[in-house]
Amino acid sequence: MTDLTAALGAEAGRAFARLGLDPALGRVTPSDRPELADFQINGAMAAARQVRRRPLEIAGDIAAVLAGAPGVESVAAAGPGFVNIRVSAEALAARAEAILAHPMAGAEAVTAPRRVIIDYGGPNVAKEMHVGHLRASIIGESVKRLHRLLGDDTIGDAHFGDWGFQMGLLIIACLDRLPALAAWAEGFAGDEAQAREGEAMLAGIALEDLDRLYPAAAAQAKTDVEYRERARRTTAELQAGDAAYRLIWSHFVRLTKASLERDFHALGVDFDVWKGESDVDPLIGPMIAELEEKGLLVDDQGARIIRVARQGDRRELPPLIVVSSEGSAMYGTTDLATVLDRRRYFDPELALYVVDQRQADHFETVFRAAYLAGYAAHGSLRHVGFGTMNGADGKPFKTRAGGVLKLRDLIDMVTEKARERLHEAGLGGELDAEDFEEIARKVGVAALKFADLSNFRGTSYVFDLDRFSSFEGRTGPYLLYQAVRIKSLLRRAAEEGLAAGPIAILAQAERELALTLDAYPRALAEAYDKSAPNAVAEHAWRLAQAFSRFYGACPVISAEPAIGASRLALSSAALNQLEGALAVLGIETPDRM
Repeated sequence: MTDLTAALGAEAGRAFARLGLDPALGRVTPSDRPELADFQINGAMAAARQVRRRPLEIAGDIAAVLAGAPGVESVAAAGPGFVNIRVSAEALAARAEAILAHPMAGAEAVTAPRRVIIDYGGPNVAKEMHVGHLRASIIGESVKRLHRLLGDDTIGDAHFGDWGFQMGLLIIACLDRLPALAAWAEGFAGDEAQAREGEAMLAGIALEDLDRLYPAAAAQAKTDVEYRERARRTTAELQAGDAAYRLIWSHFVRLTKASLERDFHALGVDFDVWKGESDVDPLIGPMIAELEEKGLLVDDQGARIIRVARQGDRRELPPLIVVSSEGSAMYGTTDLATVLDRRRYFDPELALYVVDQRQADHFETVFRAAYLAGYAAHGSLRHVGFGTMNGADGKPFKTRAGGVLKLRDLIDMVTEKARERLHEAGLGGELDAEDFEEIARKVGVAALKFADLSNFRGTSYVFDLDRFSSFEGRTGPYLLYQAVRIKSLLRRAAEEGLAAGPIAILAQAERELALTLDAYPRALAEAYDKSAPNAVAEHAWRLAQAFSRFYGACPVISAEPAIGASRLALSSAALNQLEGALAVLGIETPDRM
């Protein structure tokens, strides 16, 4: 399914070729002056430098060739060397009809689908998620949905932080709090009766307890050398397979996963794989031996490292520490083993790591080591970094008391604000309490997600709950309102026995809506290439605005029958595409408000 830009670009490329010029100069883009033209070509200026002719002359020649092209109503050379194109109403109508009939509302699948794994979320075991997990979760989910929509075989992996020193700290914190559990662990021989006894004691430890215990244990480990060494020994014994410690650790994992699934579900986030760092632990020993065989490991002050710096690097990149001077595997070691694990289980052609931008150097180091080891093809590992969500003070968002805000509390906060906004707008009054709550949840999540995804992921932004939850302006609730408005219009038409018919583009607002519908594949392609869902958010916003102008200028129910039938079809096309774009962003649309 070809959009108008691509079709005109092909015609323009042939026009440049007829003049003995590079066809690539025929690239067509939306016009910078929509009041003058729908599309423009800028290639005449580049061509002029190559053939030493005036750009306006070349533009005139191109315009003359394009004058008879299919779908072109008018074409003219302008300014220093632009070619301005206005497409015919018939071409716009045909394009809108095709979008209405298309199962993906005009979205075009990639020509060469790949197997793609997306690493996002990254929650830690034994902790409730906080606001710092928000961006990884919703950006990663949107990137996953985008790749899946466009035809890639896509796998989303939560990548649990469930291994390492923090687990040893938590285990000894629990043992110190529960002497009976400590005694049980000391005498645990691994039989079923003893295991049930341990599980009964562990049942009294909730996630909230772990959330309190860990910060205290971490603080003590910083100043208490003996305590820190004890935690390290416990970590080593856990990783070596100590049965009691493994049972305690398993309790931590079960508790955490239940909490994570609840919070992720509330955000509309789901994963295909719930693997953790622990899953690759068996690979680390053989991997280190293999790296040794390949001559990649270098001794450095008691540690074993892989040097990844390259000649020509603009700044010095540190080596990957594979084995610490104390003999333990490091965070980067686990990430390298994860690359190897994914190759063996999924063999992805592309792996995207949706992680805070501040981890850029870490991932560049790991990726280079993976390429050197032959665990991944060059360029197949990509860090999709993002900035922070900040408060009004420009610093990472916190509670009023200055603490880290839990993600569950943030979701509750936006849902409560959505209730207020719905009441203020006089919406939802005819709904029962259960339906109203479901709509408030959708509006709240839409406010939260669109506020984030409408920004380029690499930038930080200030979260303003009042502004982002408004039903006016560039917000998620506004987009939901427009979708519900279209649904209401279509229901009313059906009740009056009106049906959609052939599309005819007559009014300017209809032209603008059809041109906006045509832009969807370009927005998806930009988002796909850059792993940047903001391009889809921008399109959804433009589409909602275009429909709002159309709705205000073009009567539907009261129009003459053929015109009304055309406008019903345009409205349906707009709804299908708006809901499709919002689905890529992970935003659900209600049927009513």
